[in-house]
Amino acid sequence: MSKKQLKGILVSDKMQKTAVVKVERIKEHPKYKKRYRIFKKYKAHNPENEFKIGDKVIIEECRPLSKEKKWKIIKKT
Repeated sequence: MSKKQLKGILVSDKMQKTAVVKVERIKEHPKYKKRYRIFKKYKAHNPENEFKIGDKVIIEECRPLSKEKKWKIIKKT
């Protein structure tokens, strides 16, 4: 089974070795069929703090690294 990958924008890098990535999805209302945007924030592993705020990145699912951190940043897009 392959690991999930998501694209997002880095919104915070204030923690050590951790970054917050905001991922946008487009969802459709089941009855009215209107499309709307949903945002979710994920905490991702950023080991050498190489990525900075505003970077577009790809995150990948990994084993739990802490209570809330289950993603790691793979690369900048």
